[in-house]
Order: sequence, then C-alpha cells, then structure tokens
Amino acid sequence: MGKTLADRKGELQSRRAALADRMSAIESELDSPQNRDWEERATEREGDEVLESMGQSALSEIRMIDAALTRIASGQYGQCARCGAAISEERLDVLPFTPFCRDCAAGA
Repeated sequence: MGKTLADRKGELQSRRAALADRMSAIESELDSPQNRDWEERATEREGDEVLESMGQSALSEIRMIDAALTRIASGQYGQCARCGAAISEERLDVLPFTPFCRDCAAGA
C-alpha cells in the first residue's frame, strides 16, 4: 500500500524543519568570530565556503518542498506539472518534492 497524502505532507514538513534547523546552524557558524591567525583564518574561510554551499543547497531544497506543499494544498500533488500525468509512487518515494514525472524530468 502506498503512502497517503497526509504521510507525504508530514514527511515534507519534517524534512523542511530539519533543513531550516541546519540552515540556522550554518548561519550561526558563519557569524562566529574569525580567528586572528591568518593561517587559521584561511582554513576557516575554506570551511565557510563549504558551509555557504550547504546553505544554498538547503535553501534550494526548502523552496522545492514549499512548492510541493503548495501543490498538496491545491490538490495538484502527484501530477506532473508539465504533462499532467500521474507521478509514480516510486518516484515520489525518492523525490517527494518533484513536480515532474520521470519522462518529463528526463526530457528537461
């Protein structure tokens, strides 16, 4: 038996909350004072670049999750935004925020 819409919504909301927590932790780390030693600062800057990349990735995923939650609210979740076909349960299990069926995603 497949997951219900409520199950999917709960999973999306949980994932969004986890990403928001991660972004808060990243922002706190980026706002922390820099070391005075130039070698340490160089190492910290490299780490900051990694954190910034992780933050951007999390923000992108949050936007996709928000769009999926909007589709749930409008009754369009699980339908391909491009062709209107049903998105397979298997695809939604792997990418619960995807707006596209496998065929349209492959053609994008």
